[in-house]
Amino acid sequence: MEIILPQFGLFFWTVVIFLTIFLLLRKFAWGPILRSLKAREEDIDRKLQAAAEAEKKMQQLTAQNEQILAEARAERDKVLREANAMKDQIVNEARKQAALEADKLIANARQQIDLEKNAALAALRKEAGELALSIAEKVIRKKLENTEEEQAFIKGLIADTRVN
Repeated sequence: MEIILPQFGLFFWTVVIFLTIFLLLRKFAWGPILRSLKAREEDIDRKLQAAAEAEKKMQQLTAQNEQILAEARAERDKVLREANAMKDQIVNEARKQAALEADKLIANARQQIDLEKNAALAALRKEAGELALSIAEKVIRKKLENTEEEQAFIKGLIADTRVN
């Protein structure tokens, strides 16, 4: 078997056409393709950097939001504690005020009751005294219808009574 060797003319023209196509492709195709690939690579790098920066900013914003939420919760808790303390203070003051008013009302009622009791006792004493005088007068009149007995009774009363 013989080795198949290409003829020199075929080899020459193949190399010339290959180099011509290679130079044409290099000048008109690979340059723009490589520039386009380079531009695309740079664009992708820029977008990756922008995405990384955006992620970093999002993390910062998330941290800030969490901090703001924590501060808002703390402020809310503080306001609630103050409101509860104020409510307790107002309730205690209202209870004290109500107790003072109740004590005043009770004292006034007791004073009024004492005044009315004293007035009733005075009226009762007066009535009892008048009734006793009336009964005594009737008994004495009945007993002393006789003037001699009356004279003796009066002398006995005068003797029993000490004059100061």
